[in-house]
Amino acid sequence: MRRWRPANAVAIGCALGLTGVVGAGDTTFDLGGRMSSQIVVGTYPEMSAFQDIFGSSSVDSAFDARVIFGAQHERWSFDVDYQLVGLYADRLEFSRELPPELRILFPHLPTDRTRLFDLTHVFTDAGKTAVYQRLDRLAIRYSSDQLVMKFGRQATTWGNGMIYNVMDVFNPFDPAAVDKEFKTGDDMLYGQYLQSNGNDVQGVMVFRRDPFTEDVEADQSSLALKYHHMASISEYDALVAQHYGDTLVGAGANSNIGGAVWRGDLMVTFADDDTVPSLVTSFSQSWIWGGKNFSGVAEYFYNGFGQSDGCYSFDCLTENPDLLERIARGELFTLGRHYIALSAMIEVTPLFLLTPNVFVNVADPSALVQLVFQNDLRENLLLWSAINLPIGADGTEFGGAATEIPGVYLSSGPSASIQLVWYW
Repeated sequence: MRRWRPANAVAIGCALGLTGVVGAGDTTFDLGGRMSSQIVVGTYPEMSAFQDIFGSSSVDSAFDARVIFGAQHERWSFDVDYQLVGLYADRLEFSRELPPELRILFPHLPTDRTRLFDLTHVFTDAGKTAVYQRLDRLAIRYSSDQLVMKFGRQATTWGNGMIYNVMDVFNPFDPAAVDKEFKTGDDMLYGQYLQSNGNDVQGVMVFRRDPFTEDVEADQSSLALKYHHMASISEYDALVAQHYGDTLVGAGANSNIGGAVWRGDLMVTFADDDTVPSLVTSFSQSWIWGGKNFSGVAEYFYNGFGQSDGCYSFDCLTENPDLLERIARGELFTLGRHYIALSAMIEVTPLFLLTPNVFVNVADPSALVQLVFQNDLRENLLLWSAINLPIGADGTEFGGAATEIPGVYLSSGPSASIQLVWYW
């Protein structure tokens, strides 16, 4: 990230077209970004429905360039992230041809159709190729000693979940995602008030449009308030929200216990016809062994919206619209009820990290085993690679959900990815 303090901030600000942000006084500009190139190779077993589409394997490639710019003048700041994304992918062509009801499980390109601002433009989308640009951040912020107000496209993360997160309903990461550096932004008004004792209150108002009328509607938007309390060795959260017309009430905490850290969140959703609890709780610890740094997490997740009978066929899923809605909104990534996740970080060398992960659907049972490798090749150049191995019988979540054709399943075999990231 490059920073400079111009002698004549007003003149340079005018040249950059930022006269609405820059004024007299001490002004700083930040300019940086990253470029990423990724290849994902997937395989499909003999009785997989994907065999008829891809054959025994598929290859997806992507290029993502992000430019990050920020300007700060006294208590005011302005942030914008520009993305240019190019895709050449077998699964891109497949997702385009799906009927709308199946795109819930296999999404196509990102869209701003339901966001307040349309900041995404698709240059081309045909065959296996797509190129689009978007602004993932576009926000103005005012900060004082105790108050922060920010409006525009931005990202916020709440909750104590390490892998799954029931309290973070604003674009959470897929638990199996390898690249979790940039969270997708939403168009919102954010505020935070910091008390002198270290406690704080945060509020969020997310504006969304109805997908059919394209008008901003209250039942499509979110209004949330969270209180965070600091104690001697513990922290506590309380949350209340109105989210897509549902009332949400949540509570969370984390505390040191015998050198480990316990975390937990409980979220209760008061839907139209039902009251649905969801829960996440975990223990994590770090230690040194043989001169190497290690850390580990064990987490339990209860998905109150998940399938209670273990049936994941499309016919069964259509009988659970609450689950499908949250998958379509990117809030949930699991189909069942009970999950255990295990994760560790092993410092093989200071520049090479190994992270084995296991995500288990306890009721099936089925699992996804993942190995993630992070290698710092040199300054500002990072290599991520991952191997994914789904385990489970036919008809299970990770083994492959049943289709309408007897003996054919939505199953995937082992897959691998490699991603090279350059920061500037």
